[in-house]
Amino acid sequence: MKNNKRILTCVFLLLLAAGGRCGEITVHNGESIADALRQAREWRRTGDARCQGGITIRIEPGRYYMAEPLLLRPEDSGSESSPLTIVGEDGAVVCGDPVQKHTQLWPLEGMMVLKAFDAAGRTITIPTPPKNVLQTKNLEMVVHQRWAIAILRVKAMAVNGDQTVVTFLEPESRLEFEHPWPQPVIADGQTADKSSSFLLRTTERRDGVERLLTISGTDGSPVHHVTISGITFEDACWNRPQHLGHVTLQGGFPLVDAYKLQQEGLPWDSGLENQAWIERPASAVSVSNAHHVSIVDCTFRNLGCTALDFASDIHDCQIVRNSFSCIGGTAILAGSFAESPMEVHRPYRHLASRCSRLTISENIIDRAATEDWGAVGIGCGYVSHVDISGNTVSNVNYSGICVGWGWTPADTGMHGNKIRGNCVSGYACQLYDAGGIYTLSNQPGSEITGNTVSAPTAAPYATNNRAFCIYLDARTDGFTIADNHTDGRPLTKDDIGFNRPGPEVIIK
Repeated sequence: MKNNKRILTCVFLLLLAAGGRCGEITVHNGESIADALRQAREWRRTGDARCQGGITIRIEPGRYYMAEPLLLRPEDSGSESSPLTIVGEDGAVVCGDPVQKHTQLWPLEGMMVLKAFDAAGRTITIPTPPKNVLQTKNLEMVVHQRWAIAILRVKAMAVNGDQTVVTFLEPESRLEFEHPWPQPVIADGQTADKSSSFLLRTTERRDGVERLLTISGTDGSPVHHVTISGITFEDACWNRPQHLGHVTLQGGFPLVDAYKLQQEGLPWDSGLENQAWIERPASAVSVSNAHHVSIVDCTFRNLGCTALDFASDIHDCQIVRNSFSCIGGTAILAGSFAESPMEVHRPYRHLASRCSRLTISENIIDRAATEDWGAVGIGCGYVSHVDISGNTVSNVNYSGICVGWGWTPADTGMHGNKIRGNCVSGYACQLYDAGGIYTLSNQPGSEITGNTVSAPTAAPYATNNRAFCIYLDARTDGFTIADNHTDGRPLTKDDIGFNRPGPEVIIK
């Protein structure tokens, strides 16, 4: 009798195992991943027995071109007992179009110093370029602006001997000259600042695929219990600059409206001198209105804009053991940055709860911010209980790991954020006012501990020396800073930049 029970138990387990295998869909090279998702969705919709234990979509090696983004909706969601897993076998590549190519015309290498910046006249004066450059159509000027660059489409160049006055197309002309921060620096001989630099180039004029994957639910119906693993996301464009130019506030966020206040001060900040509205930069992979979504062991490379963006209404998600290389914008972006129609400088209290309990761990990021130098390795805005641990960030043109937004001492709901055991090197390669680890605003119960951060790079065109291992920028508060190292020694206060931090910063 006991033997019969053992046999029945084994048969039952085998049947369960067989049922689990029935929940697998294989996408062969040349087939559609979207069709596989539709098949899985139908199984969910009809209560098919193959959903028991979960559904796995297995993508065989090959290049899967996305003429339009792959979409995961609430109907694709799994559950704790029956998740959806999309697994790429080695060599499975989800791709779009290669990044647009640039041809630098003048100087042929490096940058040159600006002569003048006229905000009232909306012009920039430069040394007179060679005749062939003056005759080139569709010129772009890339301008170094301390912690950001501006990409300005040239409208006209008026030559006056050895100097040339340049005007620009809209909307970037208005945004560049009306908003005071950042703008180019023109040294007046009274300060230690150096003048800002520029270059002239052309860019391949084509629109290509920017978005490869969108995971997006709704306020009442999120996407959940989905894991993406083992997939390479490769080749995506960045189309905005050739249509609108690119003038940013900070961190790669384009301005859509901005101006200097005629009279300084607003009720929430008596010293505020400007207003700004921004939009979120384009991204190759975007996640919003989602929980229990994991991106694991994937590769992101040769992408023109942001690689991976956990944008809003996110909780209990994971970004773990991924590799990022040659990323035009930010490698990993998370949380709200008070995008338009919100004005960015108000002390919002509802945004941090919309990105919470996110784990960003053991990722390797190398050569981010290659197109937009003002982007970063890991950038988190209004977030709470985010764990950024064990990541390696190297060779970025601005800051390495950034947490916080708002420039405010007020309670914004940002709290419990942990930046632990990361390794940051080769940051501030082009832009200063930077930090290997950079923070903004009040974040009670947060910590920066056990990190290794190299000294800042000697950026060739930096206009000042404000780059630090850790930069506690405007109104940073609530952090405990301990057990961090730089260049083989314990990090000290001399390695930290302070810009009006709050009273609750603890440095051990």
